[in-house]
Amino acid sequence: MKVHGACHCGAIAYEAQIDPARVTLCHCNDCQSFSGAPFRASAPAMAEDLKIVRGAPKVYVKTAESGSRRAQGFCGDCGSSIYSADADGAKVYMLRLGVIAERGQLPPQRQIWCEAALPWARELIALPKIEKQA
Repeated sequence: MKVHGACHCGAIAYEAQIDPARVTLCHCNDCQSFSGAPFRASAPAMAEDLKIVRGAPKVYVKTAESGSRRAQGFCGDCGSSIYSADADGAKVYMLRLGVIAERGQLPPQRQIWCEAALPWARELIALPKIEKQA
């Protein structure tokens, strides 16, 4: 599936080819910290299937719990998270679902690092809902 993404301010934009069957929610502590949320959703794109069409992400390298070095690409202006990838020769970019224009068509297909999931994050469906802020 072809997708398009852009940061909140529009300084960075990309297009990519992804497999919707590989969209994933990650509950690890790093994803919680980086996203400021209880989990982060991503869709993988092979390096050859990702084209940055505007701007250049700023990159922060973090050593993951596994020991691998992970590059976190984000907009240096608005702070939107764009991707994560292997810092030492990326073959796959984990594109952040929140900046993909077609995100409504990409329901997560699996969850990982569930051991670190916040207990209440699994019960969100039961919360009262307000469709729009007044």
